Amino acid sequence: MNMNKKTSRLTIMAMLCALAFVAVLVIRIPIIPVAPFLEYEPKDVIILTGGFLFGPLPSVLIAVIVSFVEMITISSTGIIGLIMNVLSTVAFVCPAAYLYKKRHSMSGALVGMILGTVLMTIVMVLWNYLITPIYMGYPREAVVQLLLPAIVPFNLIKCGINTALTLLIYKPLVTTLRKSNLLALRPEDGQNTGKINLGTVLILGIILVTVIMIILVFQGII
Repeated sequence: MNMNKKTSRLTIMAMLCALAFVAVLVIRIPIIPVAPFLEYEPKDVIILTGGFLFGPLPSVLIAVIVSFVEMITISSTGIIGLIMNVLSTVAFVCPAAYLYKKRHSMSGALVGMILGTVLMTIVMVLWNYLITPIYMGYPREAVVQLLLPAIVPFNLIKCGINTALTLLIYKPLVTTLRKSNLLALRPEDGQNTGKINLGTVLILGIILVTVIMIILVFQGII
């Protein structure tokens, strides 16, 4: 990697770190009424974009940096919150980034995000069972009662939203970066970068409608 490419890569990663932190700062939405401490924030969309651009390891670095800045500025959960944030993001982002790197296509991205959704849900069920009683002060029995009605659906909803938003913003963002000469065009990207095809729109619509319906059910609206 020459100096110009390295500088561009570091610039983009720094920008993604800043955007991910702003996403946490500005958007925090409780989704599950019985567990208001579970809040959706869209930073994983930004970090996953970095994973698609540069691969799994850079996305892990972005996740650690953003979670650390969050810990020392706006979070009240300390080092345990940092660990939970990193585990959650890495479990979702790394499978998607790895598969997309191996199979640079829409199907590769989707399969990766589906695997990431499954892995993140399993990891967060396990770690909430182990850690939540310690830093939230909940009895472990109360946490067990929240696993199926709250923690599992929250993580599925979160990943569904993140998948849809990533599909929506990735290509336009890549196009913007290339037009600003921060990112070089790769042969496998073809000539349609920046365009969202009909298949993507349909997938995005199905995911968003499904997620919205699930949220409305949990909110008791429908």
